[in-house]
Amino acid sequence: MALHLRIHPDNPQPRLIKQVTDALQDGAIIVYPTDTVYGLGCSILQHKAIERIARIKQIDPAKAQLSFICHNLSDLSKYARQLDTPQYRLLKKYLPGPYTFILNASREVPKLLQNKKSTIGLRVPDHKIAQMLIAELGNPILSASLPPKDGYDLADPEVIAEVYDKLVDVVVDSGWIASEHSTIVDLTDNEPVVIREGKGEWFE
Repeated sequence: MALHLRIHPDNPQPRLIKQVTDALQDGAIIVYPTDTVYGLGCSILQHKAIERIARIKQIDPAKAQLSFICHNLSDLSKYARQLDTPQYRLLKKYLPGPYTFILNASREVPKLLQNKKSTIGLRVPDHKIAQMLIAELGNPILSASLPPKDGYDLADPEVIAEVYDKLVDVVVDSGWIASEHSTIVDLTDNEPVVIREGKGEWFE
């Protein structure tokens, strides 16, 4: 059975944050809140956990739409190849926030997650729990959307805990989230290209 932890969204309890990050370091899969939706997450350094998420999603890790949840721009820049000035300005303008940026991947991205295009989705969510988890963990969280379940409201952590009880190790409950996916912007070429419109408004 998954451990169900209620963590305050505005004033996260440090003891509970550490409990979750200790589990992540031991290879746990968690359900956790962001500024867009509840997501599946694990440490990017735990290959067996990555493979478990891939099985839950029924995908190949190297071909999937998986993202790294980073603490800040400095953290994000480790996993992207050299950012030019226009790219950096865009990232600084929109992050933290409900955006996923597709960037050319650096060598810091684990081989299991390197795709043929050598790209990676990177996020810095505007959510205290997510940011505290990454800061305490010391490396990004691999993140994937929860597979939809017919008839279930995956904005409700109580429902999520029931549906995913036997598939994940920890459910971080910060209350109901009005689920709307992040806006995805491809920055791998000269001009930004919005490839999915979501919660984040794009003004370029």
